[in-house]
Amino acid sequence: MNFVQADVDFMTGMIAHHAQALIMSDLAPKNGASPEVQRLASRIINAQKDEIATMQTWLRDRGQPVPKVRIEGLMLMIDTEGGEHMGHEGHGAHGGHSNHDHMNMVGMLTQEQLAELSEAKGIDFDRLFLEYMIQHHMGAVTMVEKLISTDGAVQDEGSFRLATDINVDQITEIERMKLMLLGITPAEEFD
Repeated sequence: MNFVQADVDFMTGMIAHHAQALIMSDLAPKNGASPEVQRLASRIINAQKDEIATMQTWLRDRGQPVPKVRIEGLMLMIDTEGGEHMGHEGHGAHGGHSNHDHMNMVGMLTQEQLAELSEAKGIDFDRLFLEYMIQHHMGAVTMVEKLISTDGAVQDEGSFRLATDINVDQITEIERMKLMLLGITPAEEFD
């Protein structure tokens, strides 16, 4: 199994990144999202839970610290298998074994953005959810691009497949969300 620290950092960081998408998506039914946005949120939850499990397995199989996700409301806790943890409302953190700063990870929502999303209802929720999830997905695409451009990274079939799958899925969903957003946002806002 050929991997470098960039592969490990990507998996660890993307687990936290995906976990925040779970927090965001979990708000959809509670906040009166449209059926279309609720279906999208449900698909995001299913896909990202599966990818989190895949990334945890990838790390475990390579003897690396494995972040475990705990979500309580808007609070995201990332625990390592050793039991260390750090957490921040709405932001991922990883205890002890990585210098990843999940709070500043590209595409992650700020606590203020999460609070705004959690308070929005109906069409206002739909609009914010789509805008923020586009931002979030664009961050994931940037993370994949950074990984792929790192010398020695993604030489392992598992990391290559996962990174490229995440990239394709996120880009496809970004385009879908842009179209959905056009359906609820007046055209003059895009001028």
